[in-house]
Amino acid sequence: MKLFVWLLAVLGLFNGKDLSGWKLRDEKADPTWKIVSSVKVDPANPKKLIGEGSEGILLRIPAEKATDLISEKQFGDCEVHVEFFLAKDSNSGVFLMGKYEVQITDSFGIPDNKLQAGECGGIPWLKAPLTNACKKPGEWQTMDIVFRAPMFNAAAKKMANAKFVSITLNGKKVQENVEVPEPTGSELDGGEWASGPLMIQGNEGVVAFRNIVVK
Repeated sequence: MKLFVWLLAVLGLFNGKDLSGWKLRDEKADPTWKIVSSVKVDPANPKKLIGEGSEGILLRIPAEKATDLISEKQFGDCEVHVEFFLAKDSNSGVFLMGKYEVQITDSFGIPDNKLQAGECGGIPWLKAPLTNACKKPGEWQTMDIVFRAPMFNAAAKKMANAKFVSITLNGKKVQENVEVPEPTGSELDGGEWASGPLMIQGNEGVVAFRNIVVK
């Protein structure tokens, strides 16, 4: 864990203390994100999370008009490591380049033959995960993504689609060599480019993140 915190500081993605290096997708939205030190499922309501303290964890708090978080730093080809913590039935996601989403949702207990593209580790509207590696709500989970950005020539014509080379959820490979011909929905405006920010979805459900690393 100490290694991941050090990498975050170097890359300026999340310093564990505030939202430096990030911006809200909608500046007029309700307060959506809070920094806490610990998080747990609310014993009175498993669809809610309780956070305490003020350092180390990014918590999406309840909000009527919530918004996504966008990194100020931009990336092309990259590897992403993220750890997340879900409430029951919660829904979030990580958008590579602000365009191509990997679903983060409570899919615990769903049989492999019932998985759809909207389940945890899926690519919305495109590809269901190969297997259900999702842990039950109230446990920290890990996701590792190897991503290849779309390629363009000097005339800005796209020569190759974006590709998820691999996605690993809790140590199990759930996607491999999946081309993404277009943004997966709810993406940032502006079309496809050779680089873009990391975006964390906050407009759906309550979720917590830590150790967000891009290299």
